[in-house]
Amino acid sequence: MELKRGDRVEVTSKEEGFVGSYYSAKILSKLVPTNEYLLEYETLCTEDDETKLLREIVDSKNVRPYPPEIKLSKYSVLDKVDAFDNDGWWVGRVSAVVLGEDGKSNSYYVYFENSRCEIAYPVDKLRIHQEFREGKWTITNKKW
Repeated sequence: MELKRGDRVEVTSKEEGFVGSYYSAKILSKLVPTNEYLLEYETLCTEDDETKLLREIVDSKNVRPYPPEIKLSKYSVLDKVDAFDNDGWWVGRVSAVVLGEDGKSNSYYVYFENSRCEIAYPVDKLRIHQEFREGKWTITNKKW
């Protein structure tokens, strides 16, 4: 899939502390012949001015199209999900479902393998994890 100026994308990082995270951005330009993109993040700001969105040059292998929205109202233990936290989406697995007094689930504990931590999130901060492979989106939700 060819990405172009103005496309909404997600950027992943291989840096320590950021592995397993995706940040929303917009393509400002494609840099030829380096196979890189100049991006502007939607949620990350510059260190010296928190009112200015961060712009960065990123290798194309760390950029993917923005995933399609799949609305789910509940998740099950071991579902592979992305949790929105610290301005980005972090890959983890549902480790527990906390039921409210009305018998409906109101929060989910998500375990993050990379950081080995578990955090509770409301359903509106979760999405089913999707992978972009060979030009199409797939849900890889093997429970293990």
